[in-house]
Amino acid sequence: MPGVARGAQLDRLMRPVHRWVWGDVDRRLRKLLTFADVETDGGRDILRAAEVTPDPLLRRLYLEHAIDELHHGDLFRDRGAALLRGRHTHRRLLFNGNPLPGGHGLDDLSIDGEPDHRLLAFLHVAEKAAAGRFAIYREMVDDDPETRAIFEEILRDEVFHMNYTYKQLTRISPQAYRRHVWHARGRRLWNRYLRVAAAVAALIGNTLLTAMYFVLLPPFAYLAKRDARREPTGWMPTSRTRHTTPRSQY
Repeated sequence: MPGVARGAQLDRLMRPVHRWVWGDVDRRLRKLLTFADVETDGGRDILRAAEVTPDPLLRRLYLEHAIDELHHGDLFRDRGAALLRGRHTHRRLLFNGNPLPGGHGLDDLSIDGEPDHRLLAFLHVAEKAAAGRFAIYREMVDDDPETRAIFEEILRDEVFHMNYTYKQLTRISPQAYRRHVWHARGRRLWNRYLRVAAAVAALIGNTLLTAMYFVLLPPFAYLAKRDARREPTGWMPTSRTRHTTPRSQY
């Protein structure tokens, strides 16, 4: 586990951000509960993979993998509940979570119709990224021995998942396993780009709408008020030359 223990290069560069995220109790609580949902959803997806794979060895490994993921979800959820019970005050935060990606990214996982080699490559890349990230998170919670112990336990499982998926990928696709891994990395990077692009687009849209509200709306409001002041109050006399019956619609 030496290569994983240091974490990915991007995550190492972003250590100050990770430390800021995990240094606050409320943000730590939200991250743990988010991880619980991600791990549980990933476990269900891998259970589905165990159902549809024709390979008996992969079926057994997928089942063990899914049990681990569901157990991780329980660990994160129980720890989050313990922190929630021990929290004395509630503060509204400007940033409620980590601006960086966390967990596996297994929400990109698609089971039905995916061949085993593509699924194994995706799981290998996702588990490797998660192992490196959890290794950094473990260092960020030195002040919380119980949370650190959870990350240590999960990190051992992630390394096993990372290794078995790679080994099985080389077994079922010995000629093209490297290409499958690079393809999985490209898909993961593309999906991450789409998330960032959507977030940036939403930020730009909100900024433009806010600017339009404060820049364009005030002149129209001023003109409307000025015209309202010029309007006479009360009943307005009609022209004597008008020969329209009061009962007419027009």
